[in-house]
Amino acid sequence: MLNICNIVIVGGEGDLAFRKLYPALYSLHKENLLADCTKVVGFGRGKFSYEDFLTNMRKWTEASDYVKSVDDESWASFSERIMHFNGDATSAKDIKRLQKEMGPEEIVFYLSTPPSIFAPICKAMGEAGVVTDSTRLVVEKPLGESLASFNVINDTLFETFEEHQIYRIDHYLGKETVQNLLALRFANIFFEPLWNRNYIDHVQVTVAESVGAGGRWNYYDESGALRDMVQNHLLQLVCLVAMEFPARNEADDIRDEKLKIIRCLKPIDASSVHTHTVRGQYARGSVDNKLVPGYVEEKDAKAKSNTETFVAIKAEIENNRWQGVPFYLRTGKRMADRYSEIVIQFKPVIFKFIDVDPNALNNNQLVIRLQPNEGIEMKMMNKVPGLNESMDLQNVGLNLSFEEAFEDHRSPSAYERLILDVTRGDQTLFMRSDELRGAWEWVDGMIDGWEATRQLPQKYKAGSNGPDDALGLLIKDGRKWQDFEA
Repeated sequence: MLNICNIVIVGGEGDLAFRKLYPALYSLHKENLLADCTKVVGFGRGKFSYEDFLTNMRKWTEASDYVKSVDDESWASFSERIMHFNGDATSAKDIKRLQKEMGPEEIVFYLSTPPSIFAPICKAMGEAGVVTDSTRLVVEKPLGESLASFNVINDTLFETFEEHQIYRIDHYLGKETVQNLLALRFANIFFEPLWNRNYIDHVQVTVAESVGAGGRWNYYDESGALRDMVQNHLLQLVCLVAMEFPARNEADDIRDEKLKIIRCLKPIDASSVHTHTVRGQYARGSVDNKLVPGYVEEKDAKAKSNTETFVAIKAEIENNRWQGVPFYLRTGKRMADRYSEIVIQFKPVIFKFIDVDPNALNNNQLVIRLQPNEGIEMKMMNKVPGLNESMDLQNVGLNLSFEEAFEDHRSPSAYERLILDVTRGDQTLFMRSDELRGAWEWVDGMIDGWEATRQLPQKYKAGSNGPDDALGLLIKDGRKWQDFEA
């Protein structure tokens, strides 16, 4: 049953709305996943006329990687849903005027705006009397730059909305492969007995970007890789890998288990940042055979900056399942390839009956690829066919490509899934405030440690895999990073 609600995108003339939100809403419309009476409202300052607004929306929808095609018939019916509302979202008068034009249905307010104006927007909604118990609020990151600033923003939301009404969005959690982590772990009996410190040597989580900070340099310089990526995306992936079996497949049961993992993270502070973290900043180099500038050479960049564009972390979870199993995290810009993956490295065979190099038997891995080419690969040792006197072994991957295995099923964009869940009132894939508080507390310890010890970012050449010390983070433990395999 489709939930009847109107979707108001505040900041509806902005970049995020055109690039991600409207294409996702068009796909939901085409899949008949929006109620017939649902309206989609682009709330803006009047930058476009209605005709130009629709033209721009179609242009970006046709350019989307997740929309196979835009046909005139479906676009015409989708356009009938669209309202273009000009006004000031911080004005109670304009919010009230909007409600009169939309009608009595439930409202989803999607704040595609800077967090700095969340407070006046929410205040205007409250003063206009449009907020009921069924009203939902979607907010994009960044939600603060520290625990203290997050609490300030979050408290402003609570002045108008309750926790069950707030959907803090992290688009990584909408990816098919990320959602499949729960099915992989809890719907396959042969993983659970091995999913612990007795059989897993370590875990790697990598989110690498080949692009630089150009175009959004000023924003990025205020955050850096740790705040921009680790505090939300990477930590959420760690939680899904490490969490215990939830009591039920309900939003709060799953988020309760994720919170336990965040609370079990061993603090990294001034006493351990040098041994457990590596900061980097890209210098001039080459990506895809093209020369690219260094971070402080980008457009609008300052001549000097100590903001990290790369971070590698050795994280430890202090609970019975994971004690002694390091989780190595890394993320960076201007790296050799654009990819995201999770590597579960199993321990080596305890004894061997074959006379081969012991390192050759340390190759059992589960690789979960988030992008590109979403899928799962299990790496196993096999005998090479032949009549040789010795038994030659080769590592072979059992590869599940989502595109090939589910060729009859379109893989939706992350925003499609997340917007649909908001209309359904399902908060499973959205972060609760206590999760974010715990994540910020852990990240703040590293930031304070860097400042206290004056740990500056090391330069790494654009098009590489980060600073040399990031390799050393694993080498000193007798391990190595998993390199990307196209």
